[in-house]
Amino acid sequence: MWLLLLPLLAQQVPAERSVLEAEHARAAGVSALVRATASGNPRIQALAARGLGRTENVAHRDALLPLLSAASPAVRAAAASALAQLRAPFSYASAIGVERNAGVRANLFEAIGRASPATDDAELALVRGLRDAVLEARVGAARGLEAFLRLNRRERRAMPGTLTALHAAFTADRDPSLRTLILLAMSATRDADATTLETALTDASPQVRRLGVIGLQRFVVDTSAIVRVDAYRYSASCAELATALRDPSDQVVLAVIGYVKERACPSGPLADMVSLGRNGEQRGTALLALATVDSARARAALPALARDTSWQFRAAVAQAAVMLKETAPLQLLARDPNPNVAAAGVIAGPDLLAALRSDHAGLLLTAATRLAGAPELATQLGRVVGAFNRLTADGSMTMRDARVALLTRIGEVSDTTTNGLLRDALHDRDPAIAALAATILSSRTGSVATPATTTLPIPPIPPASVIAGLVGAQARITMKGLGTMTLDLLTDEAPVTVAVFAQLAESGQYNGLTFHRIVPNFVLQGGSPGADEYDGRTREFMRDELGTARNARGTIGISTRGRDTGDGQIYFNVIDNVRLDRDYTVMATMRRGLDVMDRIVSGSVIERIEIIRATRPVTRTR
Repeated sequence: MWLLLLPLLAQQVPAERSVLEAEHARAAGVSALVRATASGNPRIQALAARGLGRTENVAHRDALLPLLSAASPAVRAAAASALAQLRAPFSYASAIGVERNAGVRANLFEAIGRASPATDDAELALVRGLRDAVLEARVGAARGLEAFLRLNRRERRAMPGTLTALHAAFTADRDPSLRTLILLAMSATRDADATTLETALTDASPQVRRLGVIGLQRFVVDTSAIVRVDAYRYSASCAELATALRDPSDQVVLAVIGYVKERACPSGPLADMVSLGRNGEQRGTALLALATVDSARARAALPALARDTSWQFRAAVAQAAVMLKETAPLQLLARDPNPNVAAAGVIAGPDLLAALRSDHAGLLLTAATRLAGAPELATQLGRVVGAFNRLTADGSMTMRDARVALLTRIGEVSDTTTNGLLRDALHDRDPAIAALAATILSSRTGSVATPATTTLPIPPIPPASVIAGLVGAQARITMKGLGTMTLDLLTDEAPVTVAVFAQLAESGQYNGLTFHRIVPNFVLQGGSPGADEYDGRTREFMRDELGTARNARGTIGISTRGRDTGDGQIYFNVIDNVRLDRDYTVMATMRRGLDVMDRIVSGSVIERIEIIRATRPVTRTR
């Protein structure tokens, strides 16, 4: 059978590739995408619809609307999803009324909720959707209603009937996804219906129980760390919080440290954590809290802490020293061999200028930012120019943050000798740099300067053979000392992202890197060669591949600086982060290893990432 399919695939792959390239080109590829929507091939039509949605240009709505009547449910679903991505206003009621496929109705409901401006009949249509006969469609209606209430809460108040319908739908259905969305929708309206929230506290899903805790603002004892992270916020006493600092979950401990600081509890337990915390992140977070709660105690401890072996902890020591204006530890920490420690400690003088020689984006960004208004900026302008030119010559797009900060400092010095640099920057590959240069030049010269670059360059796409070879593939991430996580790669949803990730992984680019950002009950982020937010794993920005893939617990996405600015850093969703949906590319789902994910802390090391390809042909979903 597989041999019989080969000729068919040989015909389809070039067509799919052309649609993928058109989508990747964004505005430049729209004409090709519109033509592809008229293809007789349902898969090509669906891919073209998705590509138009990813332009996020509502002007393409009319090219998608005819596809809502296509014979193929996959095409109709893709068109509805694309309209949701465009946030396209349209009277969807008639389409929902004749749509027999629950999955398509689910996407239509989401499109209703996301439309901007909202249509007059949107809220009522979504409320009716909560009573749909099929669970998948009801979940779609709840998703649309959550988006509608959240996105429009400043302009509209929920109708009384909407709140009643949400409570009834919660009682009638035990599906955790549906219940989570209903509780989030209630939260968007500040609806604290006691009966619904009390029921949520006894739900089988920890994510539902967690939202019940938040809605009732009540402390509960729970076996799930996801619930405890939020429950301790409402703890009855500081003594209870002190006990919680020994919780087996590192994420719970980090959250509790914050609650101890918020309540200004006695400082003893925090001081103990500084010495006895399980890792550098716990100890450092405790030190920063101590600096707020008991500055004298923290100040006295600083000199002995500046030479700690954990760089994560030394970075916190530097931050505490800056907070407390203790200059002695900073003289050492600002010259720390770890650039993140130096970035935390460098505040003025020669250390800022020395930092301009670094290739670490985070340290460069910090130095450039703190040079704002510095007396030495004018006399040392050449060093700032040199750092900017060095990064420009290197050509890495993902060094944007540091380059913007450096160019901003250049613009603050009234020195016309840099006008030539600014005129060159009008043609920079990065439109953010070109726009900033135009603003500075216009201000200096009194005449309008126009950036020559207004769109991001189109990054290369991995070869078709690479993408095709990843269909059905998995990734295995081995964390040093923690265990292994196995991920299903979403090649159909995010083919280019998956291929770029796989190429980086197989060339060892993630080996030895760490997780550097841990936000309890939100995300874990890692894969930066600089162990920070600003040093990307890729040199070119990655295109977003947004759509129906959700930021559910255990899914993996790509961090960005805004649309189409992925940098190869990855994040794990600790909970269902509904608000991230359609804003960040989701490229994989966890098959095994949630327990490993939950044990990741700042500094946890990615030992290796292996790509495991399918041994047999995989049937595509569309």
